[in-house]
Amino acid sequence: MRRTLTRLPALVLAVALAGCGVFGKEIDMTENWSAAKLYAEASSELDSNNYAKAIEYYEKLEARYPFGRYAMQSQLDIAYTHYRADEPEAAIAAADRFIKLYPQNPYVDYAYYLKGLVNYNRSVGFLDRYVPVDASQRDPGSALDAFVDFSVLVERFPDSRYAEDARQRMLYLRNNLAKHEVNVARYYMRRGAYLAAANRANYVIERFQRTSAVESALEVLIDAYTALGKTELAADAKRVLDLNREAGRFISDEPEPGEVSLARKVWDYLSLDEN
Repeated sequence: MRRTLTRLPALVLAVALAGCGVFGKEIDMTENWSAAKLYAEASSELDSNNYAKAIEYYEKLEARYPFGRYAMQSQLDIAYTHYRADEPEAAIAAADRFIKLYPQNPYVDYAYYLKGLVNYNRSVGFLDRYVPVDASQRDPGSALDAFVDFSVLVERFPDSRYAEDARQRMLYLRNNLAKHEVNVARYYMRRGAYLAAANRANYVIERFQRTSAVESALEVLIDAYTALGKTELAADAKRVLDLNREAGRFISDEPEPGEVSLARKVWDYLSLDEN
């Protein structure tokens, strides 16, 4: 009995050492994994929505195998994983890192598209996914960033597989940015700042042609000129509004583009499954 009692602490110590490694060094089960193995496991964790573990494996792959297609692909996948994990700042930072390291890479268009998509989704509030909200009422900061990101993509890579979706999102963003300016003009009207309201309305008419906001901007402009006592200018604006309405030149709101699935697997980018 005494022998059993004296051996028990040694057994517990052995188990503890096995779990923590010798002298407190934690055992890394991935230590001998190849680049392909790390990438496959990271992709599997991403598919299972285990984002933290996926990023851990991707980062280990980059650290151990910094050269080659798997490492390059991992950098894009890290950006995508942060996007999926609702970590916009980290996603944009990872995409920017890829753009900086591989500016001539044939898949850099994806990095620009992902940046735009992250900012696009940041411009849409959480509640908007469940409750209809006027996007033009929000701060346009992220929407402007998204518009710029998509603009770079369309300008530099007009034939990209992501270009058409980017163009559609730009139309939607541009319309909302114009509506935001109209909302500001209406705010000025409520505050009695009629000249500021007229200037904002004119800005929309001049800079955001072919958006649904132009019709509203003309309405604000008429009210502002009327309040300022500029009857002739108000009449001119009214005439332009009526003529365009009769001709059916005003367009309706651009529908919000639907979410598109983003290719992220290695064969989608580098065709590593091909011999």
